[in-house]
Amino acid sequence: MFVASAFAASAQDAAEATHSETGVAPDGAHGPSFPPFDSSTFPSQLLWLAITFGLFYLFLKRVVLPRIGGILEVRRDRIAQDLDQAARMKEDADQAVAAYEQELADARKKANVIGQEARDAAKAEADAERQSVEKELEAKLGEAEKRIATIKDTAMKDVGTIAEDTAAAIVQELVGGRLDKTAAAAAVKALK
Repeated sequence: MFVASAFAASAQDAAEATHSETGVAPDGAHGPSFPPFDSSTFPSQLLWLAITFGLFYLFLKRVVLPRIGGILEVRRDRIAQDLDQAARMKEDADQAVAAYEQELADARKKANVIGQEARDAAKAEADAERQSVEKELEAKLGEAEKRIATIKDTAMKDVGTIAEDTAAAIVQELVGGRLDKTAAAAAVKALK
């Protein structure tokens, strides 16, 4: 029992000590109120608020804002450099495109010149071939005309003889007598 009463006494002393440290009175007694709501501590709270705000303001003004401003300035410079570099690259790309288009136009002109030269060469070759074929044909035509004239002359000589023989045969059949060759030749010449 003695141990139980000693234990209870020590627990009560511990509770009182705890309540006195937190500002709460033991056994439901009303003690001092919560310090931020205690009107007797307002002046000291306002003083510490002003000091803390002033120090925080100075910290922001002297440390944080210059660092943020420096970071923003570095970013602004980097963006300006990137934009300048992009503009230079765009100019280079535009120049490359213009050079490519110029080379393409030159290549087209060269291709047109080469094509025109090929057409002209083919036309000249075809004209030369045509002229040589025409000369060959004219030569063959001349030879053919000579042969035709020779054959015609030969045929005409033979026609006279054939006509004389035929006229003599017809007269012999119709009249029943013989016709003299000189008379038949004279008759055929008279008809020509």
